[in-house]
Amino acid sequence: MLSMSKAVKARAHTWYTIDMEKGVFRFNKRLCPRCGSVMAYHKEPVPRWHCGKCGYTIFESQAPRQRPSRGR
Repeated sequence: MLSMSKAVKARAHTWYTIDMEKGVFRFNKRLCPRCGSVMAYHKEPVPRWHCGKCGYTIFESQAPRQRPSRGR
């Protein structure tokens, strides 16, 4: 006998933010710089963005590198 499944919310609409005043759609997820697919966000054990297609990972703790300033 089959049981009734619970109603599941559609999650595709959470990928976008819509600004009705400006008429702009903003994509909330990151795209992979290597292959262009959507990256997943993981909180545990270390906050990071990961691409399941090519394996590329961006760690949140990594800050963009800056050039050291010269004392001139």
